Amino acid sequence: MGNYIRIEGSERILPKNARKIDTLDPNEQMSVTIYLRRGSTKSKLEKMVNEMAERPFSKRQHLSHDEFADAYGADPEDVKKIEEFADEYDLKVDEINTSSGIVVLSGKASSFNQAFNVELANYEHPDFNYRGHTGHVYIPENLNDVVQGVFGLDNRPQAKPHFRLLKEDNAVLDSRSSGVSYKPTEVAKMYNYPSDIDCSSQCIGIIELGGGYRQEDIKTYFKDLGVSEPQLIDVNVDGGKNKPTGDPNGPDGEVVLDIEIAAAVASGVKVAVYFAPNTDAGFLKAITTAIHDKKNKPSVLSISWGAAESNWTNQSIKAMNQAFHDAAALGVTVCCASGDNGASDGVNDGKAHVDFPASSPNVLACGGTKLEGNNGAISQEVVWNEGNNGATGGGVSDVFELPKWQDNAHVPTSINPGGKKGRGVPDVAGDADPATGYKILADGKQFVVGGTSAVAPLWAGLIANINQKLGKPVGFINPALYQLSSEDGAFHDITSGNNDSTDEHGSYKASQGWDACTGLGSPDGAKLLKALTDSAHNLSK
Repeated sequence: MGNYIRIEGSERILPKNARKIDTLDPNEQMSVTIYLRRGSTKSKLEKMVNEMAERPFSKRQHLSHDEFADAYGADPEDVKKIEEFADEYDLKVDEINTSSGIVVLSGKASSFNQAFNVELANYEHPDFNYRGHTGHVYIPENLNDVVQGVFGLDNRPQAKPHFRLLKEDNAVLDSRSSGVSYKPTEVAKMYNYPSDIDCSSQCIGIIELGGGYRQEDIKTYFKDLGVSEPQLIDVNVDGGKNKPTGDPNGPDGEVVLDIEIAAAVASGVKVAVYFAPNTDAGFLKAITTAIHDKKNKPSVLSISWGAAESNWTNQSIKAMNQAFHDAAALGVTVCCASGDNGASDGVNDGKAHVDFPASSPNVLACGGTKLEGNNGAISQEVVWNEGNNGATGGGVSDVFELPKWQDNAHVPTSINPGGKKGRGVPDVAGDADPATGYKILADGKQFVVGGTSAVAPLWAGLIANINQKLGKPVGFINPALYQLSSEDGAFHDITSGNNDSTDEHGSYKASQGWDACTGLGSPDGAKLLKALTDSAHNLSK
């Protein structure tokens, strides 16, 4: 390779049951996203975020977008090196965003083959076809450390939406004592969400990697719900766009679920939907676009897409985790669904897995419960687990160490061999069982939907209410949540159930306090707001 070195964590392996069809047409036009380092400012940024997390909300001073760009953006000299590199290999610089550390290059496949020492090819899989490569990505030695990741050479689907439509013919329904469904506003009432808060000055950002919504569905849904219709803004990222397929079983179900739940529980809120391709490059670009969006300025993001940590490259995890760290500095709370396949997270290797991006220590990971109630009050709430029909994701990260703020949460060691002590997932929970699911309107039809996909926008809506009431964004909320006392009553502690979805893997059990099924529990919104309002006292103990 001469003076070329490989990017650690960039290795791609052939998916099971996939095969190479042929080499890629050398003249095919494509684009690639490069993620740049932060250099000497990274440790400074980490120190600032950590110190801010220890302060009461009233004393937190999050950075503006311009302040962040000036202090922590990519080094112009690094950008210049990329421009010279692009010129050398006949590649065009399409976009430079120093705030997010993103540079987008475009050109012929043959140029990218040469520039990154890869052999791009077309691959076939039973579920999809894709362009990609095997092995590592390489860069010239003078770009060592400058380039943290290269995304888009391989465009295989990266993530899955974490929602489940209720199927009335499910045999498992016969054994259930409940088959109820709720409007999102009814769930919010059971969780005692603050009422009569006008969230029209708040913006919730939603990440979507496919599908779309129909404006007439949104209009009808909120009219019937008796809630103000949200102002919807579509933000197209890397060719992604609002493109409903007409099939609610696919990504349409995810898009509509996210919008309808978030906006139903945060009356009048503005919703910016970031549509991007379902690739590692698309996912990263959607997140960085939302976090650094100076126009819409979402104060909270909802992400209901993900995949087991083992299905990501290390470079992807590192880049996205850094983006979530940026969000903390900017005062953006990120809510992520923890997955719908129990402790295995859908990986059939006999081991437990957690879902990323929920496993990032810079996001609020949202697990699932089965919620039953009468007259607006909770009668019973247990871990969501319907076996092969779905169960809440949760467990211990194989990638991230135990964060300081989880030190006293009694996170168990991993049930995998070696018993790693890592980041515990999830942090919080909410109703996710399709049998006690949410009524939504998608593609002109009414459905009942569950999954942890519903919990991320449910919490995003609650955060928007809290931000509005406090008069400023809470930002990275995890440390504050873990310091709350049980006396605050901010959470319904879920103590019954487990997340073994197959009987073939180990699992984690619900228990008093934090657990790896439902985290700290489901919210009592009004009491959580009061506890956070009083956090100056709580955080100074």
